[in-house]
Amino acid sequence: MLAERLAQSLPAEVFFCRGRLRRTMEQCWHDHDALVCIMATGIVVRTLAPLIEDKQRDPAVVVCDEQGRFAISLLSGHLGGSNELANRVAAVTGGWAVITTASDVQGKTALDLWARDMGLVVADRDGLTWAMGKLVNRGSVTLYSDYPLPDLPEDIQPTDRPQAADLVITAADEVQTTGCLLYARALVAGIGCNRNTPAEEIEQALQQACQEHHLARGSVARLASIDLKRDEQGLLAFARRHGLPLDFFTKDELNAVDGVSFSAVVLRATGARGVAEPAAVLASGGGRLLVRKMKWPNVTVAIAEIKNPFGANHG
Repeated sequence: MLAERLAQSLPAEVFFCRGRLRRTMEQCWHDHDALVCIMATGIVVRTLAPLIEDKQRDPAVVVCDEQGRFAISLLSGHLGGSNELANRVAAVTGGWAVITTASDVQGKTALDLWARDMGLVVADRDGLTWAMGKLVNRGSVTLYSDYPLPDLPEDIQPTDRPQAADLVITAADEVQTTGCLLYARALVAGIGCNRNTPAEEIEQALQQACQEHHLARGSVARLASIDLKRDEQGLLAFARRHGLPLDFFTKDELNAVDGVSFSAVVLRATGARGVAEPAAVLASGGGRLLVRKMKWPNVTVAIAEIKNPFGANHG
């Protein structure tokens, strides 16, 4: 049985839909990241049409005929992984993977996958869609970056003019360009906080620090603090909520950082001359401070820049 062969090889669960197709498909749509539907394409389209929302969130959908001759990538081909899944299904069945996304058909770079693999945060999905269309129609796009870049695909051409670039890599929330902004994960936020500070206060403080200094919140790649905060629940919860790595440093490590602000209050409480600024500098690999410490009643924030976010490993 084809479904059982696929389930063993992928691996996957098998759901039999006879007599309860719509209910089963809806449940699988919400519970799983990818669906392989062994049935007619028209049935799948009519059943799933009311559920489709956004290719960033919709599960991958592959449709396969009962003989396994064709595996059709139907939905979420790139980011959702449907194209890759269709190839895997075809490898099991000995059939053909049917891929219709233009970039794949023409052998062009899939910009959404490239941006994901680079760790970039897309500021404007419509802008990226426009750039993908230009790449397919004209053969290439131009790219400006505030940071050193690795080798680029041949159809992404570097330029030193952000105003005219199709894609712009930056950590700034505003750039004079008509191109699509891609936020590099290039910022580290050093956090100092009082005991039992809620995650929401930390979130508001970091958001305000970014806004006041025209930095993209999406460019924050990690957090840092003193090791006395390893069990600070609000800080830990904030890091988990946003999937941000959290680095901790000893007072001696923090005190070894030059050129940062001194606080007698922090020194008495922690033994460190400061927390937010030196923690940000250390976690960024010695990057420059873009935001010196900003203070709120329970939170202190500083932001440093990773010199080469696409090079040395910062987690």
